Amino acid sequence: MKEVGRLHKVAEHVAAAHKNGDGVVVVVSAMGNTTNELIELARQVTETPKRRELDMLVSVGERISMSLLSMAIDALGVPAESFTGSQSGIITDESHTNAKIIEVRPARIERALAQGKVAIVAGFQGVSRDREVTTLGRGGSDTTAVAIAAALNADWCEIHSDVPGLFSADPRRVPNAIKLDNISLEEALMMSAGGARVLHEAALNYAIRHGIALVSSNADGSEVGTKVTPRISVTEPSGTVKAITEDSDLEVISLTDECSTPTETINSLMTALSKAKAPIKMANSSRVLVGLRDWLDRDAFELPNGTTSLGTTVRVSAVGMGIGNDSKLFCLALKALYDVEIRPTMWSVTSNSIGFEVSPHQSLKAQQALHARLIEAYT
Repeated sequence: MKEVGRLHKVAEHVAAAHKNGDGVVVVVSAMGNTTNELIELARQVTETPKRRELDMLVSVGERISMSLLSMAIDALGVPAESFTGSQSGIITDESHTNAKIIEVRPARIERALAQGKVAIVAGFQGVSRDREVTTLGRGGSDTTAVAIAAALNADWCEIHSDVPGLFSADPRRVPNAIKLDNISLEEALMMSAGGARVLHEAALNYAIRHGIALVSSNADGSEVGTKVTPRISVTEPSGTVKAITEDSDLEVISLTDECSTPTETINSLMTALSKAKAPIKMANSSRVLVGLRDWLDRDAFELPNGTTSLGTTVRVSAVGMGIGNDSKLFCLALKALYDVEIRPTMWSVTSNSIGFEVSPHQSLKAQQALHARLIEAYT
């Protein structure tokens, strides 16, 4: 199996670090598409599975990974011991499928390290004060790793994935994307909020609160990754565009033509979305863009009277410290899109981002145009 082959490479990388004298804690995710497959299995049983039972089900994926990796490391002559989220001391609140870490009590991990073992931890999961199994939502394994690094006062936390670091755009979409050697935690958070999926928002927020430096690199550690630190070694002036991002998991909810009281209707919609814990990405007086990737209850959500779904859309953003404060940059970005015959449906500007709603078939052209005009032109 392909996944087993990758697991052996990770085991070799971990074993080498251990033999160099480093104390090593490894936090693992589920293998391949396991989590989505388990969720789909639950949906086949019932369209509205209880969140508690979903947590019990999907937490299995990481437990499989931790056990197999521990076996692979042991086979290389390096002692290893695996731990579930609860055994690792990951204490969370009671919010099933999207729990927040309250504290970490890593006594068993510390004991394993003192015995010269590699500690393998199941990411994405924890236990509430009521001893209920909980999961941390998308990117939960990254959050687990950062939380444990903070609890252990580790020098840094490495986040390994299938890409060798952070880029100025998705290199699969923008061939001229530039690999970033250094970036601040705040800039990485902007990229994640804009749709980049290498590092996750919850993990970055935790790292910012606790001052944890990260390294983002490929799974086997064969390439030098991106250093993500509280303060980058080479600072750039405010107003520099750092990256172009894409968020393609967005649904457009709009007021209908029959709506006679737009203000009341949009207020009703926003209230309903808030109660349903829907991630709102952009909004104006007649349209709301909602993130679908983390909205597990979308199928059960009923649109208020006077509103309708217009399907999916894409938000393409330029991100960077202070770029939204420069009106010339906004005009330059808008002109770059107009030059390739793209007319954004909506746009939004914050101090650190400039975002445009475009149709899905225009997204690739929009990213390449913005990257060429706002990044490549200055490198």
